[in-house]
Amino acid sequence: MMNKSNKVNDFWDSYRQVVAESGVPEKNADWYVRWAQSFAKSIKGKPLRQRAVSDIEHFLINLSNQIGIESWQVRQAEDAIVLLYKNFLDIDLDVKQSRGFTSQPGYKARQEFRDRMLPATVMKKSYGVFLDRLKTAIRVRHYSIRTERAYEAWIRRFLSFHKDLSVQAIQAEHIQMYLNYLAETREVAANTQNQALNAIVFFFSEVLKSDPGDFSDFVRAKKPIKVPEVLTRDQVERLLSQLSGINYLMAGLLYGAGLRVMECVRLRVKDVDFESRRITVRDGKGKKDRVTMLPERFIADLEKQLSRTRTLYEKDVKDGTAGVYLWPGFDRKHPNAAKEWIWQYVFPAHKLSVDPRSPKIRRHHIYPSTIQRAIKTAAVKAGITKYVTCHTLRHSFATHLLEAGYDIRTVQELMGHSDVSTTMIYTHVLNRPGITVKSPADF
Repeated sequence: MMNKSNKVNDFWDSYRQVVAESGVPEKNADWYVRWAQSFAKSIKGKPLRQRAVSDIEHFLINLSNQIGIESWQVRQAEDAIVLLYKNFLDIDLDVKQSRGFTSQPGYKARQEFRDRMLPATVMKKSYGVFLDRLKTAIRVRHYSIRTERAYEAWIRRFLSFHKDLSVQAIQAEHIQMYLNYLAETREVAANTQNQALNAIVFFFSEVLKSDPGDFSDFVRAKKPIKVPEVLTRDQVERLLSQLSGINYLMAGLLYGAGLRVMECVRLRVKDVDFESRRITVRDGKGKKDRVTMLPERFIADLEKQLSRTRTLYEKDVKDGTAGVYLWPGFDRKHPNAAKEWIWQYVFPAHKLSVDPRSPKIRRHHIYPSTIQRAIKTAAVKAGITKYVTCHTLRHSFATHLLEAGYDIRTVQELMGHSDVSTTMIYTHVLNRPGITVKSPADF
């Protein structure tokens, strides 16, 4: 039987997954969990499901009054708690009188916050038909559940921001106003603003079937030009030496095949070709398939993993619970495919779960947070003084191939980049945009 500690860990692991699916950058996800945990511990003896908006406001006020806490950290904590209730617990909090909390110094509760915590029933009453149509439009196009949750969250925020307007009355100027607000008041990152923009454009073009007009003159969040963090080959080996089991294998594929973390966890049995020594990545970024190499070094470990997966699969078949997620159109055409061995995930979850889009009980793939945490911990143990994530291994894959003299077009195909200019960033890491440059200090 699962003890209380394990249940708590599973709770916060699941919440972290929702945070990631809501478009929060990986580097911030751990902080979201910490803020939510701090709020959970702030009132002893009062469960999360019994708290009110006033409890959240009180927590944020106290947080803002702490020495060393910046305003952006309070906003981040606020976002974390909103995600906790609206996207994870799916709880409607009653928006009551603030009981004087908003007048206290150090924290001025914005109306947008109270709008964001409005019960879903209130939002449903005003915008329900449009949110339902949004979900339908997303699912018809076979977008991932991560995209669905992120887009729905952005449209909820956008409509709450313009709560005094009907959906039909929203024009280009209102979109521009919201995007300016994100950049100037919320000070969000460029990628966050772009995600909001994509959600709004999708909402108007695919749900409302209307042209909102020209709003291109909005203030764009500053996007810093960054050189990707790359490990040396020695650092990669030190990192891998601190990992074992499934984490070692997954990290090995991230580096050895240049996979993104979601491409790795979504690998299916049929996508691994041992005879041809290649991996086929399905539905990669931009809905593109590509082929990459299967590293010889990890073949034995991968075969063992598939053997363990087969044992789990056969148990599910015996219990009558076998089945994985397949694209709706394909699933209707081939109703038994989800129970076939070739469609199973290479890295399945340990427990069965309920599909968020249907009442079906399925064997999902492993949470990406599992390998994400393992790699961060391994980097610390290996004494690597760089910011290391799963994507760092993919950056290292491309850089080391270029170092070995492989053509940049070949690397572009293996990485799945649409434009070679994206791949060119790794030449800056090598410090050789066409030539090898030597420091004058070493002449």
